[in-house]
Amino acid sequence: MTAVIMSRILKANKQRIRGAPMIKSTSSPFSLAVSDAPLAIGPSGWHYPHWDGAIYPRQRPRGFHPLEFLSQRFDAVEIAASFENDIRPELALLWMAKVQANPRFQFTARLHRRFTHERQLDAADVDSFNVGLRELKRGKRLGAVLMQFPWSFRFTKENRDYFIELRRAFHEFPLVAEMRHESWMSSEAVGTLIDYRVGFCNLDQPEHVRAMPPTAFLTSPIAYFRLHGRQRAWWWNEYQQATKPQNGSHRGYAYSPAELNDWKGRVEQVRGIAEQSFCFFTNDGGGQSVVNAMQFSSMCERPAKRAAMNEMDQMLELAVA
Repeated sequence: MTAVIMSRILKANKQRIRGAPMIKSTSSPFSLAVSDAPLAIGPSGWHYPHWDGAIYPRQRPRGFHPLEFLSQRFDAVEIAASFENDIRPELALLWMAKVQANPRFQFTARLHRRFTHERQLDAADVDSFNVGLRELKRGKRLGAVLMQFPWSFRFTKENRDYFIELRRAFHEFPLVAEMRHESWMSSEAVGTLIDYRVGFCNLDQPEHVRAMPPTAFLTSPIAYFRLHGRQRAWWWNEYQQATKPQNGSHRGYAYSPAELNDWKGRVEQVRGIAEQSFCFFTNDGGGQSVVNAMQFSSMCERPAKRAAMNEMDQMLELAVA
């Protein structure tokens, strides 16, 4: 089955790449009906002080935990903190305990920046980072590990070799790569991800010279989407610009229903043949990531979450205030 899927993926991606970048296309390259494969939608991260009063209760009741709150509304969350810190095993156990009421709930984790940005691949650091991931994997709560590379990480022989080395270092986990530079849309680059069974993260990011445009690619059994928003000022460091945004500049971005519907089309394109699909919102500034994730869940008709949708209007008012 996997071999059949991979051959379809390779053929479809080659067809897409010949005309790349295909930014607005909503026609499926796979010509397959949408399956019932799981689609998990959620925010990236959960520990943000500005969510108090907007997303979480301002006065938290005794025993309140953000993950319990979110797991009642979503089927996944991306661990944002792992980009800066290793996941301690005791924390992984606590997190799993807090989401136990939702049997569908999955975590995905961002690989530490020392591996993707600083290119430090020390064996001891790899082992240290893997400890917490293994707890999540043993508990059957680990959906994927995201390798988030910067825009400066272009498709070159040197970077391809490092990507392969990194993939081998974390071979025991399902991996997904977020490539922010459009050079990774080439047939050779996409073929590398397919060959090494690494998922392709389809992303929405602010426009920039040779920035990765919106895509609907699938290079492994895992379909992965990240919506960062389009607030270009806050990507000044990512795009190596000299101008830093002024203090008070609003970092968040609220996706419109039309923009979300556009991404729904892309998700449905690949969900039909993926074994698992994830979509995460990182566009936070005042809680927009949670609001948009709830809106997107409703658009994608996740029945188990409909009871939570009556909170959406109130959250939206607070998040964009």
